[in-house]
Amino acid sequence: MINNGQGGYIVILGVPWWVFITILLIFLSGYMAFRAMRAEQKLEQQFIEEEGQRYIERMEEERESRQKEKRQTMSQ
Repeated sequence: MINNGQGGYIVILGVPWWVFITILLIFLSGYMAFRAMRAEQKLEQQFIEEEGQRYIERMEEERESRQKEKRQTMSQ
C-alpha cells in the first residue's frame, strides 16, 4: 500500500483501493445470484415432483373407479 500524501488516498498496484472493493462486490453479487438460482431450481423441482405424484394418484383412483364400474355392469 502506498500513501501518496493526498489525504490518505491508498493505491494498490497502481489501482485505487475502491476498484478492488468494487470487483470483489461484483463477484460476491454473482455468487449470490448463482446460489439463488440453484435454490429456485431445487424448489421448482420439488413442486414438479409433488404435482406429478398427485397426478399419478388421481389416475390410479380413476382407473380403480372405472374397473369398479365395469365389474358392476358385468355382474348385472
